[in-house]
This record gives sequence, structure tokens and C-alpha cells, in this order.
Amino acid sequence: MNKLRSFIVSFSAFSVLWFLYFPILIIIWFSFNKESVSSFPIEHYSFDWYVKLFHNKSMIQAVQISFFIAISSTIAALIIGIPSAYALHKYNYFGKSLLLKIILLPITLPGIVTGVAMLSFFPMIGIPLSLTAVLIGHTTFLIAIMITQILARFKKLDPYLEMAAFDLGANPLQAFFKVILPNIKTAIIGAVLLSLVLSMDEIPVTFFLISRENTLPIEIYGMMRRGITPEVNAVATLVFLVSSTAIFMSLKFNKEK
Repeated sequence: MNKLRSFIVSFSAFSVLWFLYFPILIIIWFSFNKESVSSFPIEHYSFDWYVKLFHNKSMIQAVQISFFIAISSTIAALIIGIPSAYALHKYNYFGKSLLLKIILLPITLPGIVTGVAMLSFFPMIGIPLSLTAVLIGHTTFLIAIMITQILARFKKLDPYLEMAAFDLGANPLQAFFKVILPNIKTAIIGAVLLSLVLSMDEIPVTFFLISRENTLPIEIYGMMRRGITPEVNAVATLVFLVSSTAIFMSLKFNKEK
């Protein structure tokens, strides 16, 4: 009976994973198709579409914009997120639980709701639709990612480490930078990698706040409206490989103590 149950669970899990990832494998496979039309079976394999991709000026510009937005918003979220997570962990005050729920709102609300809200609010305070608006929008939900990831590590931290630092003559800043920060560095690295991936892949908020420039996901969306070509498959393959690598590294760092 236990073997049958184990087989059913394993088979169900494998079936779900296959259903989710088989289309991605097809995209990767078709990206090497020499013909301009994706068809099966593939008669000739080639790297031509990857070569054309790296000569596509609009695509290169979209990648540069995406990296700029992802890195800038991640740095801003990191600067705000670390002290915020530390304050949430160290101090108890009225409304703390409510504040935690409010912090989670940007990642629990549908992206389209956040995008429409920012589209309505930003012009009221003088922020036009631009890369600046996109940067602020990305930072908003990345702060929530940073705080939740780092706060989880703070909760696992030995509370006596900071007290020991104080007993040895360290002031609060020295204790934080020389004792606390080194013990949460893996969580910070994991949160940074996860934030970079989420920012690079973000569409709803970007769609509502972008002006003339395109980020990589918006550029890919525009290409797909003209039909799925092997060039789109090549872009999707590279994005999948980079995102998967960053996510696995993030999980690895978050598991380290």
C-alpha cells in the first residue's frame, strides 16, 4: 500500500513537472531550427538565430535597459530593505503586524492592479511615464522581496551574537556591520539574485509605466505579436538559462547558514 501511494505521488509530481517544463524544452529545441518557421521535424540545425539575435540593435538596447532597471532597483531595494528588516526584527511597536502585511501587498496584489495604481498616481506627483517611473515601480515590489528574505534570516540568527559584541565593547554600528551583517550575507546575496531575476522578468508594472524605451520582456512581447520565430525562441532560451541559474544560486545561498 505504501509503495502504491509513493508511486502515485511520484508519478503525479513528475507529470506536473513535465506539463510545466516540456513547452520550455520545445522552445529550446526550436531555437536551433535553421528555418524561419518552427515546424516538426526539424530538418536542419543551426546557431544562426542566436547570431542574428546578438546583431539585433533593438534587442541589445532592451537588454541594456533591463539590466539598468534591474540593478538600480535592486540596489535601491537593498539599501532600504536591510535596515527595515533589522528594525522589524529587533524592535516591537504598535502596528508592527499590520506593517508587515502592508509590506507584503506589492507582491501579493496582481501586477496589473499595482501597474494601474502607479499609472494613476505618478502623474499626480509629477512623475511622467519613463524609465524613472519603471525604476520606482520595480523598487516598490523588490523592497518586499528584500525584507521578507532578510527578515527570515534575522529570525534564525542567534540573538546572543549582538549582545556578545556589546559586551566586548562594540557600539551598535560596529555590532551591526562586523557581527550581524557577515552572518546574513548569504541571505542578502540570495535576495539580490532573486530580485534581479524578478525585475528582469517583470511585465505588468513595466507595461503601464514605460514610455518609448522597451525592457527585454516588453521587446519580446512585441516580437511575438508578429509571430513566434526562432529568434524569439533563442531569446526565451537565454532568458530561461540566466533566470534558472540565478534562482538556483539564490536558493543555495538562502539555504546556507
